[in-house]
Amino acid sequence: MKKVLAIAAVAALTAGVSAYAANPFSDVTPNDWAYQAVEDLSEQGVVEGYPDGTFKGERNITRYEMAQIIARMLAKEDQLNAEQRATLDKLAGEYADELANLGVRVSNLEKKVGNIYWSGDARMRYQDKAVDAADGWNGRMRINVKGQVNDSTYVQGRLTSNMDFKTNGDKDNDVVFDQLFANHDFGKAATVRLGRIPVAFGDQGGWLYGDSYGVDGAEAAFHLGEKVDVTAGYGRFNTSDYDEGVEDQDAFYARGAADLNVAKLGVDYIKFTGDKEADTAAGYELMGANLTIPVQDFRVFGEYWKNTTYDNGNDTAWNAGIGYGKLNLKKPGSFAIDVAYNDVDEGVYFGGTGLQTDALKYLTKHEATNVTFWNAMADVTLQKNVFLHGEYAFDVSADDADINDKDAWTVSLNYKF
Repeated sequence: MKKVLAIAAVAALTAGVSAYAANPFSDVTPNDWAYQAVEDLSEQGVVEGYPDGTFKGERNITRYEMAQIIARMLAKEDQLNAEQRATLDKLAGEYADELANLGVRVSNLEKKVGNIYWSGDARMRYQDKAVDAADGWNGRMRINVKGQVNDSTYVQGRLTSNMDFKTNGDKDNDVVFDQLFANHDFGKAATVRLGRIPVAFGDQGGWLYGDSYGVDGAEAAFHLGEKVDVTAGYGRFNTSDYDEGVEDQDAFYARGAADLNVAKLGVDYIKFTGDKEADTAAGYELMGANLTIPVQDFRVFGEYWKNTTYDNGNDTAWNAGIGYGKLNLKKPGSFAIDVAYNDVDEGVYFGGTGLQTDALKYLTKHEATNVTFWNAMADVTLQKNVFLHGEYAFDVSADDADINDKDAWTVSLNYKF
């Protein structure tokens, strides 16, 4: 597109924004058809010329130059009417990558493009399960909505709908909020969240707890410089493979994370309230530590957990693994892969894993006292914002389970928007 045509379109978008026009460019004269548009936008600070005082309106405009114009218009959004804002929102979305490269952080951009920001994802997944008799062929759609209340506060929710393609069950699937929380930042020092909060425990895929329903409660995070974070929360874990004894139990949790440059160190603590009671998590006290060491494109990681209040001996869990690569949804062909060995006792796992394979259900559904398995994960970007995800739990061994153990795998096609 010729630069002068783009400027004319932008001028229409800013019609009604006050400016005092003065001829700023030597190659734009009052006889040019776009003279008034160029003058107005120059006075508003939306467009700039070249150091030699020319505008060069006949030259093709680049996406980078257009993004610069959009960034300047975002600062004037409060002067636009509803129709103009809607058009600006579309432009900001189209040029989001270029705006990010200009140094406009996504979080800041979201604040400027209206008070509400939408995003989402969709997934088509097949699961070959270890525990459940029937394999799964299912889909999921999630819509995120974030409302910016002011510079320090926002409210965020996520609508989720799951569908079972294989059994053709209820065609009218329920749509639920699996996340809904208010977030308040106290400058750069602390953040407080209240509501249904996303949380995850476990270094590979949130293997200990990573369900999308998170925790119903309150959480405070303290940022001690740029490389140390401390988080504490109180509430109820919303999902467990156990039929009872977890979701109805309050819990306190705390965690610390430190970037040591040569390694990343984390410590975790979970304490379920109440007195110890058989077949429930009441009174459980879990302590964990994890370490990740990056080595160029590789990473080595490991984790250890212990239940200090479990009396039956099966009270630890650990894993160790190695990974390679980094997934970039904007770069087709980018990928990440890792594999880890897991050894999990019944006294540590309380249900709600983030893994998409179901090997850990031997503990919750089939009375196993210990489960060991290798778990491999891989992601690859097929197109921009489209990626393939796979997991494979193999060499599964479940001690004392009431059914035979077997491997499990899953593959899914995922879309981000």
